[in-house]
Amino acid sequence: MRKPRALQPGDRIAIVAPASSFPAEELQAGCEELRSLGFDPVYDNSIFERTAYTAGSADVRAEALRRAWNDPSIAGIVTARGGYGSVQLLPLLQPADFDGPPKVFIGYSDNTSLLTWLTLTCGVVTFHGPMIDRRLARGPSAYDRDSLLRCVARPAPIGLITDRRVQVL
Repeated sequence: MRKPRALQPGDRIAIVAPASSFPAEELQAGCEELRSLGFDPVYDNSIFERTAYTAGSADVRAEALRRAWNDPSIAGIVTARGGYGSVQLLPLLQPADFDGPPKVFIGYSDNTSLLTWLTLTCGVVTFHGPMIDRRLARGPSAYDRDSLLRCVARPAPIGLITDRRVQVL
């Protein structure tokens, strides 16, 4: 497995939209939260493309992911939203697109297909964690900031997750 390096203050984090579209105000609030964590959020205009159910065509979404992954100035990638459509990218992606140094990739919900593909096909450690819409955009009350930072911003095992909202089953 290829583990990405720990994120550091000032690192550029690309926001991509591999699945459903999202409200622009959520994007701006999510960017503010990433800045409060010490990161520099960036995105390209393709993130605002729309189809009936997705944030643009599968080709546009796949190309945005490839661009972010292959940009040497980007240290990590956070997905904007889940919902529907990320699985449409899989036939358009090649493992060779994701050679080179691995990057932090964070998402959940519909983006689980990408998390799984990157892990099983490309051998990259990925992170099931807060996306922009409904999590990062709503600040620390909507996600466990401590667990996120322990997972992606330090080069040590995460240890116990102690957030009071987590219930072990």
